[in-house]
Amino acid sequence: MTHVHDSIRDFWDRDARTYDATKSHAVSDPLEAAAWRQALSEALPEPGAKVLDAGAGTGALSLLAAELGYEVTALDLSSGMLANAERKAKERGLEERMRFVVGSATEPPPGPFDAVIERHLLWTIPDPVSALRAWREVASRLVLFEGVWGSRDLLHRARDLAAEALRGLMRTPPDHHARYPEEVLAELPLARLPSPVPLIEAVFEAGWTAVRIKRLRDVEWAAMLHEPRPLGWLEQRPRYALVAGS
Repeated sequence: MTHVHDSIRDFWDRDARTYDATKSHAVSDPLEAAAWRQALSEALPEPGAKVLDAGAGTGALSLLAAELGYEVTALDLSSGMLANAERKAKERGLEERMRFVVGSATEPPPGPFDAVIERHLLWTIPDPVSALRAWREVASRLVLFEGVWGSRDLLHRARDLAAEALRGLMRTPPDHHARYPEEVLAELPLARLPSPVPLIEAVFEAGWTAVRIKRLRDVEWAAMLHEPRPLGWLEQRPRYALVAGS
């Protein structure tokens, strides 16, 4: 397990060099940023609340939440990713509303927090139920921003192949510096999910209650529009907010 932990950290430390080059990673497109602010506003308590962003990466959601008036703790395993988040916070004058903690998502700061959020993190964790339990100890609301990336039906496979070929023709760089190692993927129970159901089951197993879900259609739409046609359509996948209480 230590080897997997180190491999994951090293992957994201290397990815920190190019991660924000992808607009949806950095949420650098104004329309997509506006869609994410709306999603955060709907899912979180009133502004002023204390929010833990687990797996904050380069700070996309942390920064948007701080803009909205939340007190944000950005937690990430990768010091390289988090250094970029801290730099952007200073550039935007948001450092007083934010703090930055390098560490595992399964060992969050003590809190208490009014909510814990994450975006596309849980698939990277070898024991996601343990992480969800740890978050329940420090926060009273859970907000997961996730997507259906693992559908392998014929249509999605055809779209993936077409998107890969189109990126090659357009010389558009991939979203990450490299593919995730197969030996690491084999240790991640929530990788390549074909639907939200296994994630919902993990949330209940961790002791969260009153789970509800909402499709993030505005985020999908905005992400599609900032990519060249038809690449945005080919790479569009369902995204959703999953909210629960403790």
